[in-house]
Amino acid sequence: MVRRESFSYTVQARCSPADAMALLSDLSRQEELHPLIVRVRRLPARPGALASYAITDRLELGPLRFPVTYQADVLLAGDDEIVTVARQQPGTTVRNHTRLRMEGDLLRIDVEITLAAPAPLFGYAFRQARAAHLGLASRLGAVLDSRAGDPPPAG
Repeated sequence: MVRRESFSYTVQARCSPADAMALLSDLSRQEELHPLIVRVRRLPARPGALASYAITDRLELGPLRFPVTYQADVLLAGDDEIVTVARQQPGTTVRNHTRLRMEGDLLRIDVEITLAAPAPLFGYAFRQARAAHLGLASRLGAVLDSRAGDPPPAG
């Protein structure tokens, strides 16, 4: 049996939607934001994806630390919306739906994360996903504020 649950968060930054889009739609740039990511490797894009990546997280369970590698795809990267999906065995998916909207001179970034996982793994996976994404959220505004107007990194 698969369980599914969502959580959301909002971040504000003093940057353009293009600056946020450049950072958030390029998963190879997530290592500086996502507290669990230790490695990102670009892959050939899967059918239906704009870009695909192999991402390695370092997870903890009590005193144990272990790497987990999963595949993530950018499915949509429009002017004001990004959709990604990450798949990890056994049967776990994380869907990220991000919307960008200017409010005066601030960019509002609304993110909804939906995790689906087999029931026995769900509690651990959901706690890890929520903690990691809220950690990312706590860094995102400052990173975007500091990089507003910077050219994209070479690569």
